[in-house]
Amino acid sequence: MRSSSPSSLHMSLCLFSDTKIDWDAYMSQVSGFLDGERDYSNLKGDTGPLVYPAGFLYFYSAIQYVTGGEVYPAQILFGVLYIINLGILLFIYGKTDVVPWWAMSLLCLSKRMHSIFVLRLFNDCLAVMLLHASLVSLLHQRWHLGLIIFSGAVSVKMNVLLYAPPLLLLMFKAMNIGGVISALSGAALVQILLGIPFIMSHPFAYISRAFNLGRVFIHFWSVNFKFVPEAIFVSKAFAISLLIAHLGLLTAFAHYRWCMHEGGLFKFLYSRLDPIKLKLALTSSFSLKKSYNSHSSIKVLRKEYIVTTMFVGNFIGILCARSLHYQFYSWYFHSLPYLLWKTPFPTLLRVMLFIGVEFCWNVYPSSLYSSALLLCLHLVILVGLWSAPPEYPYVDNKALIEDKGK
Repeated sequence: MRSSSPSSLHMSLCLFSDTKIDWDAYMSQVSGFLDGERDYSNLKGDTGPLVYPAGFLYFYSAIQYVTGGEVYPAQILFGVLYIINLGILLFIYGKTDVVPWWAMSLLCLSKRMHSIFVLRLFNDCLAVMLLHASLVSLLHQRWHLGLIIFSGAVSVKMNVLLYAPPLLLLMFKAMNIGGVISALSGAALVQILLGIPFIMSHPFAYISRAFNLGRVFIHFWSVNFKFVPEAIFVSKAFAISLLIAHLGLLTAFAHYRWCMHEGGLFKFLYSRLDPIKLKLALTSSFSLKKSYNSHSSIKVLRKEYIVTTMFVGNFIGILCARSLHYQFYSWYFHSLPYLLWKTPFPTLLRVMLFIGVEFCWNVYPSSLYSSALLLCLHLVILVGLWSAPPEYPYVDNKALIEDKGK
């Protein structure tokens, strides 16, 4: 497995080196920023105006400096990023011990992912790599650091916010209210600091373009809902129905799966937001050491529970996304083996589902049948995740003492 991925990347570069899609647009937007332009409405490229937060500009300015704006050196750099991201993922998978060693090879067998990372140079790659790095911090119970890295990932592309609902729930389980507020404040501070040059000069243009949640994507490029008639696809009613489905599924999983051992979502939230406990938590939060040593309000979460909650929460967002373009596959591909092995399905069905999803993402352009098949496969996986027994979230005291002793 170690040698197959680098060799396949090298072959991809040799055969398909001139496959840039958004690269010229990225470089045009970066050049405008480096030339002193701070009005987001004036930062444009071949594919249209800049629609990503400020972190995107800083990262791609560094990439332009290293590569000279040339495609081939950038592809080599992204090949390195691909390997780094794969290493982070193998670390995460190894910590959870959910997926058998041979199935981890699925992480480096996707033709579409090789294209997204090494050939197309999309900012999605940087965003998901940072997201996975933040997940490593969460596995080590470094919640403040994890939130800072998470915010950095959001500053590259906002799709990372699909992880925000499960992440917030995990924070409420792992920290008291004071800790949650301080961690969220750190994440917000990252966004403010990165955006200061634009917020100080043209705040409305920056916020409205960099954090636009109401964008309507082109029906032709939709991989997941191509079978939906275009008139319905672009309608507000369709968007609202998907949002309701998204929130409903998140609530159902949170209530009946993620918080089952606390008596359900609403009972858990009440226990955390009880006025008396809230006042005590906010008072004690001024002492960081006291906050971390308060075993009555803080518990250590199991690594497997953290990964499962994050990956499932993101997958629900993927299922309910109005449009998935080809590069959006990177938003959840790396979690697919994990999610499949969390289902009670037999191994053969898991592998078939993986191959089916990969097939749908490699149909170009997407068709009515491929998009309908992809939705069906997603629904089968979701049913499997719902059928899996709920996990106990917390590390017991004995396991915690043994872990500290290592």
